[in-house]
Amino acid sequence: MIVYTALAPHPPLIIPEVGGERVSGVESTVQGMKDLAKELAAATPETLVVITPHGNVFADCISCLGEDLLYGDFKAFGSNSAGYSYKNDRELLVEIAKRSTAAGIDFISVDHNCALNNRLQSKLDHGVLVPTHYLAAELPYPVQLLAVSIGFLSNLELYTLGKVIQESALALGRRVAIIASGDMSHRLKDDGPYDYHPQGEVYDLKMKGLLENKDVRGIMNIPPRLLEVAGECGYRSIVIMLGTLDGLEFKSQVFSYEGPFGVGYLVAGFKPGAAAPSLWKEFKEEARQELEKQRKAESEPVQWARLVVENYISEGKIPDLPPHLTQLKQQAAGAFVSLKKNGQLRGCIGTISPVYKSLDQEIAANAISSATRDSRFFPVEKRELEQLSYSVDILGPAEECDREDLDPAKYGVIVSSRNKRGLLLPDLEGVDTVEQQLQIALDKGGINPGEKYKIERFEVKRYQ
Repeated sequence: MIVYTALAPHPPLIIPEVGGERVSGVESTVQGMKDLAKELAAATPETLVVITPHGNVFADCISCLGEDLLYGDFKAFGSNSAGYSYKNDRELLVEIAKRSTAAGIDFISVDHNCALNNRLQSKLDHGVLVPTHYLAAELPYPVQLLAVSIGFLSNLELYTLGKVIQESALALGRRVAIIASGDMSHRLKDDGPYDYHPQGEVYDLKMKGLLENKDVRGIMNIPPRLLEVAGECGYRSIVIMLGTLDGLEFKSQVFSYEGPFGVGYLVAGFKPGAAAPSLWKEFKEEARQELEKQRKAESEPVQWARLVVENYISEGKIPDLPPHLTQLKQQAAGAFVSLKKNGQLRGCIGTISPVYKSLDQEIAANAISSATRDSRFFPVEKRELEQLSYSVDILGPAEECDREDLDPAKYGVIVSSRNKRGLLLPDLEGVDTVEQQLQIALDKGGINPGEKYKIERFEVKRYQ
């Protein structure tokens, strides 16, 4: 069972051996962590599950450290003090992994060999070590630990993972405390880690208020743009933590908040209570209704892309083009097919100019590639098909232009240098300036901004 949950910041400077004299500048946070540790210890957990944004983070799955004995230290931050060791709760790990897979969430365990062979980390990161330094110190007995890294999944999937953790603890009869490791905005001051942005403070105060008021729905619906400009690193940890409280009443207590060095540090605890209605069921139903609405309004190119993917994944073949879509045979053009799952990108591949004789063939080929060959993701599985939404971008001809001719809202961009080429579609969320658009395109093409490169622009007709 879940006996306590907490939001804990993770700046290494609040560790005396690391921060030295700077610790005096975060006295409120240090005291907040000590107060939180006492509350957590009173709940007598057997295992601490720490959700960190600084572990092995993937775009399409959740990972967890898998060694029997977990170790970490602060040597990377200049400390020569002895490290920290915890027994891994592997029984809980296996249960969570099994239930996550059943819920449609890929969950992987990273042991030493896996980390070595794939350039991953097998040691505890500071997102785990900083909170446990304070929390475990108050416990009069040794606890087991589980170090879970966030993934860039949708809010619904992250919340579902939290519910899975809750169910796993209950199934094993394990008393579990959840720690959502994360800082608030990193853009509170110009001398912080990032440039100052006025929305940094807006985000911090909004999140503090929502947590104090136990407004789970409000947290789940924070605009993605606000998260981006605030430069936060704890939001996904919080969403998973809230999922572990699904179906439970809970009390909320904010122990401290401050941002003396340009980063917001919020310490809060949440004590679960009696049973309550499950928000997870509401979120699932709302997602289903939204997808159904999208399906009913699908354009013809999108209908065809979806039909191709569903048939190819289910039966391994491309279907015949339905009679009402034969107009797709009447033109040829480059096309990009994008797949999203619960609002998050699940695959995107396309062609700049036509490779096939007709648009229906172009869309079909790129739809299959998006679903099965986008190197950023595992291939789409049959169980995911009912959760996918689609868009198709049909490209106009590219024309050479200068930087001042670009408009990221209207034109896509192609940059090329020798045999290297990068492309970015127009009207993308978070890409607001020509500089951003060019930088992303250059990165995608592996082109150094100092190189001489050609710029082309193109218009796109986007179908939903």
